[in-house]
Amino acid sequence: TAGWCDASCAEVDSMTEAVVGKEFLLGCISCKKREEVIGAATVDWHFTPAGGNDSFHIFHYEYPRSTILHEDFDSRLEWRGTKGTEDLQIGAIANLNVTFDDVGTYTCTFERTLFLPFGDEHVTIKKTVELIVLAEEKPELTAVISEIMMYVTIVGLQLWLIAVLIYCYKKISAENEAREARKA
Repeated sequence: TAGWCDASCAEVDSMTEAVVGKEFLLGCISCKKREEVIGAATVDWHFTPAGGNDSFHIFHYEYPRSTILHEDFDSRLEWRGTKGTEDLQIGAIANLNVTFDDVGTYTCTFERTLFLPFGDEHVTIKKTVELIVLAEEKPELTAVISEIMMYVTIVGLQLWLIAVLIYCYKKISAENEAREARKA
């Protein structure tokens, strides 16, 4: 059974919309089926521009060294994956300055060797990310809905407050008229 401090791994798809001029994390996670099995992995990233057929090898990571392999990505890519071990499970890289030329398909390839008692086993895992680059960040749907609901709530509360004020005014007015009628 897993305790509170036990590590775990969840394979989550990468985001796919980047904003020009901003940093973007290309996510790639490949969990091992059994954590207790020791392994070693390398990660390679390839890029196919939108509308193109040619794939370019752009990045390679083999603990502890990362290498940018294509001049279009020089000084723009940075390793954000697993650190401090050759047993990699996160193969993410950050594009530090997204451009419109970055639109296309990115393929992350894990080459993993599992060191088993009866011999090593080699496993290859590939994941793809279809990247879209936007001129400016568009708001998330939940943020838009939250803002609309906030204004609806404010208007509703103001109408309720006006109704309470009218009700109280009528009640006080009726009590004053009744008091005046008793005095007369």
